[in-house]
Amino acid sequence: MKVNFREIDPFNSWIWIRFANVPGQGEKNYIDGVFDSWYVIGRLGGFNSANLQAHDYGSDLSWMSYENAESGSVLPSLMHNIGQLEYQGDWARCWVDLGTCDALAIDVLINSLKQVDVDIVELNEVVIGGVNDDWPVEDHPDSIFPSQGERRV
Repeated sequence: MKVNFREIDPFNSWIWIRFANVPGQGEKNYIDGVFDSWYVIGRLGGFNSANLQAHDYGSDLSWMSYENAESGSVLPSLMHNIGQLEYQGDWARCWVDLGTCDALAIDVLINSLKQVDVDIVELNEVVIGGVNDDWPVEDHPDSIFPSQGERRV
């Protein structure tokens, strides 16, 4: 699975997935579930790289002391909104307002889709941001900050 990045507006971006073949309904349902789960974690502040205490602690977590005061002192990192996945042939796309969540969210999504590619359905490409010439986008109705016209990358 190839991963490409294009221009990204954290408050108004598209994520594109190109399948090896046109996905069936079961495969679409699975991808929808991945994005729904990813959004729920993001909406609840799970992608906050300023509070990765267990990760930063190291490999032996036994008897680790978790500092609640430290976790409460970091700024929230919340994903704002996500659209429904749309499918057209061997492509899928999803609009997302990443809000203030960290780039960790993108890494988690890519890691998840890599495993989907291995276990569920073959994915040729994931593109973060930008637009595709053959599938034009308009401002998403849930976008708080509309784009300044269509951007091509």
